[in-house]
This record gives sequence, structure tokens and C-alpha cells, in this order.
Amino acid sequence: MTSAALQQAIDSFGDPRGYLAVASIGLPPRQAVEAMTADLAAWARADRDPQGYDPVIERSRAHYARLVGMPVERVAQGSQSSVMASLVAAAAPEGAEVLCIEGDFSSIIFPFLQRPGITVRTVPQSALADSITDSTWLVVFSLVQSSSGLVADASAIVEAAARHHTYTFCDVTQAAGVLPVDAAPYDVTVCHTYKWLCSPRGVAFMTLSERFDALMTPLQAGWYAGDDVWQSCYGPEMHLAPSARRFDVSPAWQAWIGAEQSLALFAGLDMQEVWDLTSGLGDSLCDALGIERQHQAIVSWPDASGEDLGKLISAGIRASGRAGRLRASFHLWNDESDVESVVRALR
Repeated sequence: MTSAALQQAIDSFGDPRGYLAVASIGLPPRQAVEAMTADLAAWARADRDPQGYDPVIERSRAHYARLVGMPVERVAQGSQSSVMASLVAAAAPEGAEVLCIEGDFSSIIFPFLQRPGITVRTVPQSALADSITDSTWLVVFSLVQSSSGLVADASAIVEAAARHHTYTFCDVTQAAGVLPVDAAPYDVTVCHTYKWLCSPRGVAFMTLSERFDALMTPLQAGWYAGDDVWQSCYGPEMHLAPSARRFDVSPAWQAWIGAEQSLALFAGLDMQEVWDLTSGLGDSLCDALGIERQHQAIVSWPDASGEDLGKLISAGIRASGRAGRLRASFHLWNDESDVESVVRALR
């Protein structure tokens, strides 16, 4: 039985039938649209100032911290996961080995490939935990794979990393908002919130363990990283925040207006209930298509020619194709009628 909180959240998205592309871009809940519309109107009538956005950003940070189980002082905000990953890459010592998953999302691999003086080794997702050695400085992986929806065996990876004194870096962009996420076991996590957290693009977060925080340098530090933001607009004196906020970047204000509403919505939900709903719809689709159950909110199957994706698009169903596979992703606004629509379109 659906809880009252989950039903209220479902109702806030209206009825976007046939939308199975949240793995590409989420949809905004009604309250996010209303807040952004009101903010734009206030801006148009010259009734907005930069300082007025600061409480919005801090409330948003607190909602995200609650969602992923981290103290708020260990959460930094940014705009792109690749930018935050580049800070992690910069922290790697000369000669370090970084272990990644073959075919993982480029935003968490490219920053390390661009870093001179380190070695990047890639292995299949299934071999990641067993491939960590005493020489591995950092293991990097997505909790949920973008192209296939596969969920990593995070506990095995963290356990293996601990045995070999290896740091851990987990991208939760395709997990936070649909799957229960606890950021505490990892040294670093990043998340862009425009997918399953249904926020405007340009709102992202990074969490840091205390031990890894000490290794990081805020190379992109600007005025918003200051201990007192509005006293940090001019140099050369620099007094950065002592918390993870020293890694903050200047925010895209309007995006945070919508993000606050979406993050508050998801922080108030039981994520296991959300996962049971969405992965259950995924299994229903697998059953209807006669393929093995994947137990995922993202259902994917080979479609190198794009024929199946073309059929869905022709039927008015929004899905996506990645790495030669069709990707149908279920979220709060979906129900069994979406499963039936996919089957009709393909058959």
C-alpha cells in the first residue's frame, strides 16, 4: 500500500504518461515550477537581490545532507559533477593508481585521464571489488550505471577498499532520489540533481569524509567559498570556510529556487518505498517483454539499430538509447499503464 507521503509526491507530478526518460532528465514537481515562476516574476519587477538566495541554498544543502545521511558541514555544492571530480583527480599523488569501471560515465573518468602522472585502470563492473589491490589509491564507480541501470555491489567494493587502504569515490547521480543512498561509507560522492532528484540543471553536490577532505585543495575557490561570503568578494586576503563549503562555487540562483522544492520533496520520502515502486515497474516490463528480471528502475536491452527506440518515439513514448541499448527508466509519475504502452508499441 502506498504511503500518504509517497502518494502526495506522486500527485505533485501530474500525469506525464509515457515519460520513461528520467535517466536522461527528470521532471519538475508542481511546487518547483510554481516557485521558479514566482521567482522569475520577482526578478522581472526588480524585487530580487543576490543575498536573498543564500538561505535557499543552505536549506537545499540541508535537504540533500538528510537524503544521503551526511552532516551538512561535509556537503559542498556545485554545478557539474565533472568539475567536482576534477578536484578529486587533482588530489591524487604522483604515481597513484585510480581504478574505474569500463564504460562508466565520462564525467567521473575523464578528469582522471586528463591528470598527468597517475595511472587509470579500468575493469568490468563485476570485477571491480576483486581488482582493488594495495597499489590502488582510489576506486571510482557509479552506484547505478547510466547506460544499463546496473546497481554496483557497493558493500563489497567498500569492504575491499578498506582491506587495501584504498579511498572510494562514488557517483550517485543515477541513484539519489530513487534508491536508498548512504554517502557515509565513501570518501567522496558526487551527485547532479537534474535526473532522479527532479531539479533544474546546474545544481550538484559533493560529500567528503574527514580523512579525504584533508587531501583536497579548493582550486576553484571563489567568493562563494569564503567563510563570510559577502566579505569575500575581493582579494588578496582569503578566508575560506572551514567546512566542505570551501569547495562551493557561485550558484546559478534561479536553479536553486526549483531545486529547494524538489530536494525537500525527496528528503521527506522513504527511499526504499520509492525503489520498490520503480524497480517493481521495471520488473513488470521485463515480464511483459519476456526478458529476465533486472530488479532496476532503469530497464535496458540491446537495441544497436535503434529500431525499438524508434517504435517507442513513434508511439509518443519518451525513452533513450545509450551504448547500443534501449533505456526505459521509471519514476514516481509512472504506473502499469506505461508498461502496457511500451509493450503495445514494440509489438
